[in-house]
Amino acid sequence: MTNEHLPDQIAAKTAEALASPARSRWYALKPWLVPIIAIVLGALVFDALHAVLAEVDYASVVAATMAVAPTDLALSLFFTALSYLILTGYDASSLHYAGAVVKKPTILLTSFVAYALGNTVGLGVLTGGTVRMRMYAAAGVEPSKIARAIAFNAGAFGLGMTAFGAVGLLWGASETAAMLEMPVALIRGLAILVILGVAGFVWLCSWRRELVIAGRWHVRLPLPGLAVRQLLISAADLSAAAAALWFLLPANVVDLPTFVAFYALAMALGVISHVPGGLGVFEAVILLACGGRAPADEIAGALILYRGIYFLLPLLVATVMLVSFEARRSSAAPRVARAAVRLTPGLLAAVTSLSGIMLMVSGVTPTGDDAASELLALQMPLFLVEAAHLIGSVAGVAMLFVARGLVHRLDAAWWSTLVLAILAGVLAVPKGIAVTEAGMLGFLTILLIVSRKQFYRRSSLFTQTFEKGWLVAVACVLAACAWVLFFAYRDVDYVDRMWWQFAFDANASRSMRALMAAAMFSLALGLWQLFRQPSGTITEPDEEQLQRAAAVVRAQPAADACLALMGDKSLLFSASGKSFIMYGKQGRSWIALSDPVGEAREWPELIWRFIEMADAHGGRAAFYKARPQTLPMYLDAGLRAYKLGEDAYVSLPEFSLQGPRRANLRHGVSRGEREGLSFEIIEQPDVPGVLEELRAVSNAWLAKHEAREKSFSLGAFDDEYILRQPVALVRQHGRAVAFATLMSPEVLRVEVTVDLMRQASDAPAGTMDFLFAKLMLHFKGLGYQRFGLGMSPMSGMTSHQLAPRWHRFGRLMFQYGERFYNFRGLRSFKDKFDPVWEARYLVTPGGLAPLFVMADTAALIGGGLKGVIAK
Repeated sequence: MTNEHLPDQIAAKTAEALASPARSRWYALKPWLVPIIAIVLGALVFDALHAVLAEVDYASVVAATMAVAPTDLALSLFFTALSYLILTGYDASSLHYAGAVVKKPTILLTSFVAYALGNTVGLGVLTGGTVRMRMYAAAGVEPSKIARAIAFNAGAFGLGMTAFGAVGLLWGASETAAMLEMPVALIRGLAILVILGVAGFVWLCSWRRELVIAGRWHVRLPLPGLAVRQLLISAADLSAAAAALWFLLPANVVDLPTFVAFYALAMALGVISHVPGGLGVFEAVILLACGGRAPADEIAGALILYRGIYFLLPLLVATVMLVSFEARRSSAAPRVARAAVRLTPGLLAAVTSLSGIMLMVSGVTPTGDDAASELLALQMPLFLVEAAHLIGSVAGVAMLFVARGLVHRLDAAWWSTLVLAILAGVLAVPKGIAVTEAGMLGFLTILLIVSRKQFYRRSSLFTQTFEKGWLVAVACVLAACAWVLFFAYRDVDYVDRMWWQFAFDANASRSMRALMAAAMFSLALGLWQLFRQPSGTITEPDEEQLQRAAAVVRAQPAADACLALMGDKSLLFSASGKSFIMYGKQGRSWIALSDPVGEAREWPELIWRFIEMADAHGGRAAFYKARPQTLPMYLDAGLRAYKLGEDAYVSLPEFSLQGPRRANLRHGVSRGEREGLSFEIIEQPDVPGVLEELRAVSNAWLAKHEAREKSFSLGAFDDEYILRQPVALVRQHGRAVAFATLMSPEVLRVEVTVDLMRQASDAPAGTMDFLFAKLMLHFKGLGYQRFGLGMSPMSGMTSHQLAPRWHRFGRLMFQYGERFYNFRGLRSFKDKFDPVWEARYLVTPGGLAPLFVMADTAALIGGGLKGVIAK
């Protein structure tokens, strides 16, 4: 029988291609590039803002914010709501393009939540894409169609913003040219070229259905009507969003069509910068564009209000909507509603982060109300006011760190956030009678209490490892707060003794101390994260762990869980010890074999712990041979599924050798009996008595096939492993000619399968057919429900013309890859038993990770790269 694993030669070539020094350097530098770019862009933005706001003071900005007319606020709110309503057209168009049918209420809810989160957090394709993947999957849309819809959404937004921005540039070319210091004719020429390019794209859609990029990327083009419709949706959306800001600006600053051009340019630069929400980049462009037409403090005040109305308010509304689903949900609730509820932790993490930033900014800015300051001086002791500022700022930084735990549904993060929100909310009174701040924190507290059930993972905050990007983001927030501090107190002369001035009116000194406390807390936590010793090294299990694993394996249904008893894989147990994950490590890949083993209710926590453990060591987590019914748990963890092939099993209650469909198998058994073959089961206590006979058969099989022992997902002839399980033995006239080790959890008696299968070189033809048929009849008599035949790699791939590239590659390998692996032969051998086929998946992060994981899995199975290249 051929060993069942991924094509070794393919994986070897993949590993060789990925091991070039240039690529290794690229992937080593890649995690640092985005943080570095963010820091550089942040520095440039701060410099630009400093130059634009050189003559602006903090008090005038606050006054301008408070002076906006109620009518203008109402109009801004109206156009914000209109913009988010129009944005649903993107989702409707993308679903139409992907050929998916979804109810309108689901589209409205999904679009609003996705854009509310994506606009605020940034990386809209990733954050909004995650929301769409979960919500539309719950509505019954296939993942491949959702992926196409997400891609269409991103492309349509970029194309629409480009086209509409070009129209705006053409309209306001003179004003834009003055801002960019470029000739008017050049601006108009570029705008016309862009408009012609967009028109050419629409024309291309009218006579071509597919576009080939770089000779290999096939992109299905939308129908021309859909393309035009999407351009109109983009125009309406950008017009409404720009109007939401335009009504907040001073009157007669710039006409609306020209302002739309500025707005489109600011939006484009904000998206390109990858700064969350384009914060700072967007403001700098608008300030530069409108500079000289109105006081800069009034423009800055309008931008602050716009951030609150267009970005923060929808995020809060979306969070309230999902939490309200949580409050009234039931087991009979629609799948879409239940999927929406599971998005709550992500939105609460965003709200917590914003609350933390609010606390930090509040700590570095002066109390705006003189009456409030006088009341504090009369009613509050000075030390309480000082402590409130220090604790509030440190609580703000702490919220930025615990927000990551909320994303991962940690109960410790929930408790920490709740305590911090209540503490900071109470301290908002002595801090400066900050009613708005206290209200925001009270609002967060209510949301946390209502959504308590979503944070069920009992894990310590101290086991978390923060990514470099997260630490850089916190550093950027601290830098922004430092800039706000110096902006707010630019008229205060700095002297050393300011650090030690304690008085009710010493706002600058108090703000400096609050920022320093927050910075020191962040530095201490960041250094601890960077330099702490990673825990949990890869070690083989000891005898006590193997005994614990054996007890779990005996009491669960999956037969391949017996592979944990090989002792070559590490074991990650649940807190109760009733479940575990078996895994190996190759390179940077941490690969779990199949799904978790044990009690299903403990699996989600185990999966998260495994992913976090791999991430703590700078690795990538993957699950090899995952079953279809477990995929939602992995998708919830942000992983992607790639089909490996199909696993075959025979339903034992219906199995027999009677009937025309089993004629060949029945004749094979009869022929084997005539040739002197006999079958017996050697129970575990009796295996030592036949061990040397088994070894002789195994050595002969290895010599004939010039093969070496495999590992990880396949058994090896190891004495301790062989002695842990029963063995099926075939003799010919009393001499052992074939055997198979049996994986058969005996408590539930659901599934049984074979692992190590070997036969002597002179065994009669059809010996393995004889062995399998006898095994199935034997275990049918014992009451087992199914007999596993193992996996057929690359089989069962989708044959549709729009199938993903992975499936097309799998089909080609199955049809033409016989020189690498006996794909069709293995499938044909198993088909003779008339089995049921069930898909098996490789679950990994996206991008190039699947290629690395495939190569590393093949190395684990083959015992290293040498084992992959050789047999």
